[in-house]
Parts: sequence; structure tokens; C-alpha cells
Amino acid sequence: MSNKEKFITDLNAKYNPKGEHIILGKGMLDGEVVPEVNVSIPLKTVNRHGLIAGATGTGKTKTLQVFVEQLSHAGIPTLVMDIKGDLSGIAEAGTENDNIKDRYAKTQLPYSPQNFPVELMTISGAKGVKLRATVLEFGPILLSKILGLNDTQQSIMSIVFKYCDDKALPLVDLQDLKKVLQYVTDNPIGKKELADNYGSIAPASLGAILRSIVAMEQQGASTFFGEPSFDVEDLLKTRDGKGVVNIFRVDDIQNKPNLFSTFMLSLFAEIYMTFPEEGDSGRPKLVLFIDEAHLIFNEASKALLSQIETMVKLIRSKGIGIYFITQIPGDVPENILSQLGLKIQHALRGFTAKDRKEIDKAVENYPITEFYKANELIQNLGIGEAFVTALDEKGIPTPLVQTYLISPESRMDVLTSSEIDELTNNSSLVRKYEQTIDKESAYEILNKRIEEHTQTVIPTPTRGKPAQPKEEQGMFEQVIESRAGKTFLNTLAREGAKFILGMFSMKKRR
Repeated sequence: MSNKEKFITDLNAKYNPKGEHIILGKGMLDGEVVPEVNVSIPLKTVNRHGLIAGATGTGKTKTLQVFVEQLSHAGIPTLVMDIKGDLSGIAEAGTENDNIKDRYAKTQLPYSPQNFPVELMTISGAKGVKLRATVLEFGPILLSKILGLNDTQQSIMSIVFKYCDDKALPLVDLQDLKKVLQYVTDNPIGKKELADNYGSIAPASLGAILRSIVAMEQQGASTFFGEPSFDVEDLLKTRDGKGVVNIFRVDDIQNKPNLFSTFMLSLFAEIYMTFPEEGDSGRPKLVLFIDEAHLIFNEASKALLSQIETMVKLIRSKGIGIYFITQIPGDVPENILSQLGLKIQHALRGFTAKDRKEIDKAVENYPITEFYKANELIQNLGIGEAFVTALDEKGIPTPLVQTYLISPESRMDVLTSSEIDELTNNSSLVRKYEQTIDKESAYEILNKRIEEHTQTVIPTPTRGKPAQPKEEQGMFEQVIESRAGKTFLNTLAREGAKFILGMFSMKKRR
């Protein structure tokens, strides 16, 4: 048996699933495409998560696009974090050219240019489905993690939430939360109610909480917190048998790390708490793709990494797959990397000693192969080529295979402004979430109480013209107007654009 025949026999034994599957491309040996070998991924194992890695310009985005398209063909909806803003073209059909003709001729697969159902989503005011959540839905623990509060401050937040629950004060947006904090620290009635039943709040702790809230507001969180809340069931849509591709547009909020973190925490927690256990259903319910994942992990604390690891482990049982797209496997922490079943590795460049170490480390994470010198070939993979290893239908890792990937069937470019307008104008989800609902909540209720109390107070008569003492600022105003508070905001404005902070956790809808 020749080496090629053995290659075909061995690879087909592992990449020929009996159940539903998608095809990413064809196997390669000695630089030649082997059309007899389909590199197929069973839908049954797509919820075991994965990684798409490779140096800049090696084709990661196009691979992501192909993956999303194939899942859509199978009727599986996806959510894509589009940080670079270059995936919206999925909504329009691609155009055949000589390069695409040549690629599909080598694979002996048909090329069918077509568009896919797309929903554009935003949390920063761009055109698309407006994603919102209420403060109450986050709960005190999750909100405290977002605000970066310590244990003492977190306990205060829990007390405040309990107070609001007992006093029928709905917490919808950040304005509600600030008003409650102001009321229980500056208003005599509020201070007494809190002290008598729950304990008082230390001024220093209050100041830290308020500064964190104001900092989040500076990043646009005021537009995120509110009603109507986004229903995660709306991510599970299909049209004409195709899964809807939900594109979360975050290219315009990279300088707003806390807002991005807030959304991520809200989304993952809501999905986990809402979706039922699926077990081994044979196909995923929803697949999430996080582009430029290294931007998340670079600034993550040990506690945060632990939360991400926990989420990756638990959310699989909900029928959800999570895929990280980044430059090198080393961008993903080891404990998380070990949980990823599918790995698609594009070329890595060994320009420096550090680069060569990363290559050696990356190769060690892949199965040993007799058909390739992986540490050499990984540096010479062409654009649109990648090493692939997955899980078969029994959950066993498949052999490493050099893969000649197919091209996207949709447009490999962004939508124009007019096309975005047409897409969003025809979207029922855009209309569903477009208008903000501003019903009576804690802010309005407490303002009424304060006004009613003021009207019932009888002023003490005095002779002559009374002195006009300077009104003393309350704790809330002191924090907002303090030099420290202003310095904090100025620093945040300078530093906020330098990093993306990702946070994943779980929450329970109250």
C-alpha cells in the first residue's frame, strides 16, 4: 500500500461520520489536494467547543465564515462577535472568480454563491438589534463582578438589592441604582430604613461603588441597561431552513471594555440559565464565535479565567458550542485550551525565537502524525490551508490533517451603508427592540417619596431674615464632584482604548 493509499484509508476511517456533519475542505498530502478525503466535522461534537488560530493574513476570518455558513446550511443558528467588522458580507451572495474556480476544481465540490439570513446586533447605538438588560436581571453578585467590587462592597450591593426588593423599588437602569444609593445615604428616611433593618453603608465603600458606576456610564452603559430586555430565544431563529447568523457588531466599542464585558456576562449567563439541558441531542442548538479572543484573555484575572473555564465546561450540556478565534493557541489559557475539541490551525510564522517557541508549543497540542513534519509544515501552510483535528462521533480525537479549505459562498467583504439600512429596516427583531420602555421604577418612586416628605415638613418660624447657610453636599454629590472622582474618569478615558476586558460568569434571573 502506497503512502497516499494509506493516507486515504486512515483519514477516511476518522473523517467519515455516519450522522449529520459539515465539510470544511479536503485533505492534503505532500502539497497536493486529495479529493478522496473529506475533512468532515460531526454535528454531534460541535458543542465540544473549538479554536481557530493562525498568524495575521493566513485566512482565519474566511475559515470562520465557511464554518458559520456550513452550520447555517444545517439549520443551526450562530452568534458571531465581529470585532473587526468584516463579517457582515455573509448577508450577500459571493462572486465567483478564477481563484474560487480553481479551489473548487481541486476539491471537486460544487460552488454555489448565495447569501445567508443575518441579524445585525449592537449595544452601542449602531444600526441593528438593540441589546439591553435590566440591573435587576444581573443581580448583585454579577453586577459587582462587572463593577470590580471587593467582598465588602459586594455585600453592600446585596443589601441594596434586598432593600429594593422589600420596598418594591424596581431596578431597571443605572439611574435607578444611583438614586437608591443616594437615598439610603443622604436622605434621613432612607438612612434610617437601611440602618434599622439591614445596616448602614460606610462612606468609603459607597464612594467606590459610585465611582465604578459612573465609570461604566462613561463607556455607554446607560444605553445598555434598560427595557425591553433582550430575549436569548431570539438567537435561535431559522429562515427557509437556514440558521440565522447573528452578528454582534463590536468594532465601534473597542474603547469601551467594561461595556463589552457587561454584555458578555449578561449574554452567557442568560443563555446558561434559560436554555434547558440537552444532553447528546446529535446537533448543537447554538454556536458562539468570539473573534480576537486574545483581547479578552490578555487582561483576565485568575478569578475571571476560572469563571470562563467553568462556563466552557458547563454550557456544553445546554447544546451550546463556543469557539475562540485568535493568533496562537498560547493566547488561550491551558485549562480552557484542554476543553476545546475542534482545532483549526492556520500558518504560524517563526520570525523570532519567541515565535519558534510558540510554534513548538502549538504542535505539542496536536495529535502525533506520521504523514507530516508538523513543526515544519505549520510555518509553510498556504492561505486557505490549515491543520485540523476534531472529535469523532465517539468523542475520540481525529488524526491531524492538512486541510485545503473551501471558500465562502457569501460575500468576502463588508456590507455597504445602504445594504445595512435595507437589512435593518426589514428586520422584525430591530423593530421589536428599537423603542426603549421607560416605565416607573426606583428613580421615579423615590423622587415622589422625597417630594411628598418635603411637602409635609412644617418650617420653623424665625424672626427677621434668616441666614442662608451654604447647602452641604450629600455623599453622592461629593463622590461625583470630588477631585478623585474626576481624576478617575479622566484616567479611564485615556486608558480605556488600550485594552478589551472580557468577563464571563453566570447569573440567576431574579
